[in-house]
Amino acid sequence: MKIQLGGAIVYAVGDVHGCYGQLLSLERQIEADAAGFKGRKLIVMLGDYIDRGPESAQVIEHLLQTPPEGFHRICLAGNHEAAFLDYLEGRLPRDAWLAMGGGAALRSYGMDLAYLSNLYSSAQIDDMVRSGIPQQHRDFLRTLPIMAYSRQVAFVHAGIRPGLPLERQDERDILYIRDEFFDNIHLLDRWVIHGHTPVEKPELKGRRLNIDTGAYMGGPLTAVQIGAGRARFFTA
Repeated sequence: MKIQLGGAIVYAVGDVHGCYGQLLSLERQIEADAAGFKGRKLIVMLGDYIDRGPESAQVIEHLLQTPPEGFHRICLAGNHEAAFLDYLEGRLPRDAWLAMGGGAALRSYGMDLAYLSNLYSSAQIDDMVRSGIPQQHRDFLRTLPIMAYSRQVAFVHAGIRPGLPLERQDERDILYIRDEFFDNIHLLDRWVIHGHTPVEKPELKGRRLNIDTGAYMGGPLTAVQIGAGRARFFTA
């Protein structure tokens, strides 16, 4: 997804992972910071809204609603959304998704796997889970873009393969890449703002900025503001 950033102020938000309260707090800070800005206001969510933290369903429901007044919001896909959708559509076994923290997401939808396992077969549980996720949430997962970019900057979940044009990037790389991205930042032709790999504080190396500060592990949820001739960090 190509975006125009000229004259805009942009806030990129790192991995939420079910930390709904922190997301609301961060949005309030963003609204306050942008209150006096007269140009376009954009929030870019970098993916991984679900799993591990306690309120995945609430986060998705929130992102389906109208963004803060005066803002446009782009929600990108993370590897956790891709895996959840793969499970819901039968391409990924339940155990593989649960290994990524899916149990916490199911509890946020009111489903207790331990309880269900005492009453139903594995196939029945899959049917119950798949039918228990609201259609709006499934549609949200299906329609998430994997990248938003301009001439100066790319927003992605995990990273890109440096040296390869954006139009030739592989979707799995964008959602999962680590070492090949980290080790070749000298090849980047623009800024890349990403999450996916938890760090204690925002990590700037070359033209790569990581803002996944491990909200579900007790760290803050981080946003970075770019535009209006400045860059600032916000945490909740």
